[in-house]
Amino acid sequence: MKIKFCGAAQTVTGSQHLLVINVKKILLDCGMFQGKREEAFKINRHFLFEPKDLHCVILSHAHIDHAGNLPVLFAKGFEGSIYCTSATRDLCSIMLQDSAFIQEKDTEFVNKRRAKRNEPLFNPLYTIEDARAVLEDFKSFPYDKKFYVDGFDNKVAVTFIEAGHILGSSQVLLEIEEDGKKIALGFTGDLGRYHLPILKDPGFLGNVDVLLTESTYGGRLHKNAELIESELETAIKEALEAGGKIIVPSFSVGRSQELIYALTELQNAKKIPPFPIFVDSPLTVNATDIFKLHPECFDTETITYLANGVNIFGLDNVKYVKDVTESKKLNEFKGTCMIISASGMCEAGRILHHLANNIQNSKNMIMIIGYMAENTLGKRIVDAKDNPGTKIKIFGDEYKVNAKIRILNAFSGHADQNELVTYLNKFDKTILKKLFLVHGEPEGQKLLEEKLIENGFKNIFIPKRGDVYQI
Repeated sequence: MKIKFCGAAQTVTGSQHLLVINVKKILLDCGMFQGKREEAFKINRHFLFEPKDLHCVILSHAHIDHAGNLPVLFAKGFEGSIYCTSATRDLCSIMLQDSAFIQEKDTEFVNKRRAKRNEPLFNPLYTIEDARAVLEDFKSFPYDKKFYVDGFDNKVAVTFIEAGHILGSSQVLLEIEEDGKKIALGFTGDLGRYHLPILKDPGFLGNVDVLLTESTYGGRLHKNAELIESELETAIKEALEAGGKIIVPSFSVGRSQELIYALTELQNAKKIPPFPIFVDSPLTVNATDIFKLHPECFDTETITYLANGVNIFGLDNVKYVKDVTESKKLNEFKGTCMIISASGMCEAGRILHHLANNIQNSKNMIMIIGYMAENTLGKRIVDAKDNPGTKIKIFGDEYKVNAKIRILNAFSGHADQNELVTYLNKFDKTILKKLFLVHGEPEGQKLLEEKLIENGFKNIFIPKRGDVYQI
C-alpha cells in the first residue's frame, strides 16, 4: 500500500491524500486550494492523479478546503462513490452549489473589468450544474458504525469518529487487509477543540499503525475556549463606543453558528445590549437550517438549551439576509451594527463588498474569528493589524486598512499545539509506526514535530505535495 500526498501538504488548504491499495485508489478528501490566484488556478484544475482511475472518495467534512474540488473531480471523469457522515452530505448539498454560484458571479464581475481592458476572460472553476451532478455520488453513514467500501471484498472497512470541528466533521479510521496483512490507518481530518459551544468534543480513533494528523496550529497556542465570550464582549463594547460597524469574515458552517450562540449568551446575561446583527450570507442561513436537523451532533449543553426552548441561533435583533438588494443596503446603515459574511478567508463572496465599503473608516472594526491561510486576503488584513494604513487590493482596487483589526483566537475550531499533543499522546507509540503531519504551514509543523519528539514519538514525516510513501 502506498500513500501520495496531493494537497494540504505543507499548506493548510486543498486537502487531498491518495491511498493506493493493490491497484485500486482511494482519495481522502478533495479540497479546494486557496491562496495566490494564479497558483490556485493551476492546482485546482490539475490533479496529481487521474480522476477516472479513483475508486472512491472518503470525505472528512464539508469545508471547502476539504470538499470544494469534488465537482472538478466529477467533471474530469470520476465515477465512484463519496463516503461521509449524513450531516456532511447535507452541508455539501448547499456548500458546493454556493461555491459554484460565487465563482460564477465573481468571474462575471472580474470579466467585466477585464473586457474593458481587452484582457483574456476567465472561466469559473466549476458550475452549479457540476456541483449538483456530483451530489448523486454521495453515500452517508452515521458515526461509530463500521461499513465496508464497495468493491474491496470486505477488505477495506471505514468508521467515522467525531472530530468536533464542524457539524458532521469526522476522523476516519480505515481497517485494510492487503495481501494477507492487516493495517489500521487513521486520518484526523480537522480536529476540533474541547469545550467549544454546540458540538460534541472530539472522540478518539483508537490505536492505529499509520496516522495522518492535521497541524494547522501546530506551532501556536490558543486562548482558552472558555474565553470566547469575554473576548467577544470586550470587542463589541469597543465598537459600540466608537460608533462604527463590526465586519466579521466568517465561515458559513460552524463559525457563524458559534458566534450567534455566543452573542445569544452575552445578551441573555445582559453583558452586552441588543444591537443590530446582520448575517449576510445565503449559505449561512441554509447551513443554520441544516444544523437544526442534526441534534445527534450537539453536546449536552446545547441539547439542554433546546429542550428548554432557547433559540440558540436566532435573537430578535439578528436578521438573516439572503437578498442581494438587502445586502447592498447595509452599506447605507448608520451607527453600530455587526455584519457577519462569507467567505471566512475573504477570498470570495459578499464579504469582499463589505470590506471594500468599510475597511478605510477608522471607526469600523474588522473582527477576525477564524484561521487565515497564507496568501489570502484575510491573512493580509491580519498582517495589517499593527500597521494602520497598509494598502490591500479588493477586486483589483487599492484600499487602506484604517479600520481596527481585532483577532479573537479563542474562537478557533482547530486544536492548537498543546491540544494536538494531548490528543496524540492517547495513541500507543509501540503500535504507531508512521505519523504524517498534514494541513499545516512548514514552520508550525516543524515546531509540532519537535514537541512530539520530546513526547517520545518516532517516524514523524512532513510530506510535500507529490510525495509518495510506502506503508
